[in-house]
Parts: sequence; structure tokens; C-alpha cells
Amino acid sequence: MRTFLRYRPAWWIAILLLIAATGVALAEDDASGKRFYMPAVMYQPPAMDCNVPGASFITLSIAGPPLTVDPETDPNMNLGARGYKRINAPLQLVQLGPVHDEKAPQLPGMFGDRRTPVFTNAYDADPGSRWDVTLLGMGTKPGELIYTPDSGYDIGDGYEYLVLYAAETRVTLHIGREDEFFGYVLHIEDVCVDPDLVALYRQAHAAGRRSLPALRGHDAFGRASGDEVKAAVRDWGSFLDPRSRNDWWQGR
Repeated sequence: MRTFLRYRPAWWIAILLLIAATGVALAEDDASGKRFYMPAVMYQPPAMDCNVPGASFITLSIAGPPLTVDPETDPNMNLGARGYKRINAPLQLVQLGPVHDEKAPQLPGMFGDRRTPVFTNAYDADPGSRWDVTLLGMGTKPGELIYTPDSGYDIGDGYEYLVLYAAETRVTLHIGREDEFFGYVLHIEDVCVDPDLVALYRQAHAAGRRSLPALRGHDAFGRASGDEVKAAVRDWGSFLDPRSRNDWWQGR
């Protein structure tokens, strides 16, 4: 291969470098009709470490019967299976009435500094909802820890959430011990979920969902996979407006 390259002009070397950078292999015929292949070099950035330092995850037994749907395809369980679209809407807190529940999940708790983040995008995840915005994009720094929202509820032993679904990029959380959509359910998207939590969830699902992983309030469970994390809040199945100041951003 060195002999083959020795008699090539400088521009040929530049082309080879460009091809290597883009991951395309080059084939060249010589006078004898034989074809020489240059190896393609693919660059892949290092994978994000999604582990949460010091995290330890447990399961709690559920109340009532377990769900029997396929969580990978069920649109209630998996927001990725449901889908959503970006819409034009004010990227700010909105006043939708008085405080209805002082114990409601508070979205500032998703961040280590409990900040009110920059709202980056608005989405519609439920065309049947009375609200235009049902999924909210919030600005993040890639790799920062993402937490469960604070709430005033206790589903047992100081835990606040049952993990109805966990995958590499999303979770579905329930404030309650039922494997069902009673009360508050939260969908969090574009988060690099701690692989131990994903593994524990899949183990529990394979075992029949008689118990599921549980998380406390402001419990780190993954990292922001980019510059935006998305959150949706449901109450008894209905998608609500995640910008509501007196529901999910009380005191802001």
C-alpha cells in the first residue's frame, strides 16, 4: 500500500483524508484490472456515561393487577410510541387558575439547582386535550443530571414514584402504587437513563410486573442527552399544560 501511495500527488492524499473522514471506502483499478480498496475510517464520538454517581434502585410491590400491554408499542405507556409534534405557543409560564393541589409534582425539581429553565420548544402529544401545549421542552446542558420532580406525595417508604416504563431515552413515572394511569403520571423524554434503572425495570417487567422500580422526589435517574429535556404531566389519563404556574411551577 505504501508503494501505491508513493506516486500519488498531494491532492490524492487530500481526497483520501476526506474519504476517511466521511467513512466512505475508495476502490481504484490498476493497469492489470485488479482493484485496490482503501480502508474507511469511521469516527464515533464517545458514548455518554449515563450512570448516576451513588445511585441505587429498588422495587416496590404494586397495588392491584399488573398491566399486560406491550410497553414498547403502547401509546399510553410509551410517549415514543404515541408520538408528538412541535407547535407554536408562548414559551413561558401561564396562569391557568388557582393552586388546585399543593402536593402536585413540581418540575423545577427535575434540575439539580431546582431552576426555572429556559423553555425551548412546545409540543402537542395529545390532539384530544383541551390544552394546546401538552409536552414542554426545557433547556439543559448535555450530561447534566436529571431528577424526578419534587412532590408532596408518599407511595410508601418515602418513595414518590413508581416507574411504569423505562428505556434508554425516556421514563414514565406514576405517583401511586398501581400499575395504571390513576392520578398523576409524568413522561420525561430525551434523558439518558441510568442503565441500572433500565435493567431493573426490564427485569421487573419480565417477571410479571408484580413489583416495579420506585424513585423518591428529586431523585437523580439519568443525564440530559442534549440541550433539551421534555416533560409531560397527566392526571387520570388526561394530558395537562406543563407550563401551568399554579400547578407544576408553584411560587415561580
